[in-house]
Amino acid sequence: MLPFIQHQHWIFRVPEFLSLQLLYLHSFSIIGLLIFTERNIVFWIVLLIQIALLTYHLSVFYYYTKLYKIKNQENKNLQEIRIISTNIYQFNKDFDRFKQFIRREIPDIFITIESNRDWEKAMRELENDYPHAQKITLENTYGMHVYSQFPFEKVQSHFFVAEDVPSVEAHFKTQDGREFMLFVVHPPPPSPTEEANSKERDGDLLCIAKRIKKVNKPTLVIGDFNTVSWSKTARLFRKKSGLIDGRHGRGVLASFHAKYWFFRAPLDLVYHSESVFIKSLKVLEHVGSDHFPIGCVFGIDPDNPKQKEEIENISQEEIAETEVLIDRGIKEESDNR
Repeated sequence: MLPFIQHQHWIFRVPEFLSLQLLYLHSFSIIGLLIFTERNIVFWIVLLIQIALLTYHLSVFYYYTKLYKIKNQENKNLQEIRIISTNIYQFNKDFDRFKQFIRREIPDIFITIESNRDWEKAMRELENDYPHAQKITLENTYGMHVYSQFPFEKVQSHFFVAEDVPSVEAHFKTQDGREFMLFVVHPPPPSPTEEANSKERDGDLLCIAKRIKKVNKPTLVIGDFNTVSWSKTARLFRKKSGLIDGRHGRGVLASFHAKYWFFRAPLDLVYHSESVFIKSLKVLEHVGSDHFPIGCVFGIDPDNPKQKEEIENISQEEIAETEVLIDRGIKEESDNR
């Protein structure tokens, strides 16, 4: 029940990652109660609580099943763009494995998150095929590299909340002349070993949402969000940016932790605007990291209104809350300097 408490300390935010595991645990708990527990007042109270929590989690995951019908009626003649995003884990030294993976998959754009100087050097041999790159080489696990087969129209790095936590805004144009913006994100996670709370993460993501709304261009956002798409922060991000959750109707697609299946959660998220039509979104093969790569194939069609109803409106109260969370994130970073 900790995630229901809207406090930014990691004790309340980390359990959000485990909602899928809790769904199964509630089911087992109800079965155990019915088989092994004496019928008394405590039994009925606990049983009702478990049923209520199970119902809640089922309602959350409904959107990530085939039962939720997405309005993804794309134009079959659209130019397809293939992008792969991987949190490669800075201390992973399996460089050749990752390079072979990229050569097999042949994406148009690939992104590495947590990439440091060693990773940048290792990827130089891929630059013949990916000559356009934005490199933010850091040794603090927040490095970020974007490699592309086609040129940037414009590209810039942002440090919205913390001076050592970047995001990348890249503008492209397809061969058929359609413009789009790619945003790559990796805010710090709330955890006992990194940030004591989610203030910087929440502030960073909501700053990015404001920027996307301001630019108002076909947009795809991808990266390690360090939150799950059913969290309150992710919902605010979606509403503030005016984007659509790419996982809706396609599955949970848990990308972390790659080595411990029982801790898996979808931390590597994809959001897109109404004019971006996703053809495929999937978790790809293990490349030695603690995250699986995320692969997305999409096209741009600004004349197709079919996805417009997927966008959720933001209330005035949520707009005000967004500004409060941004201010908290900026203040948290300044207090930590």
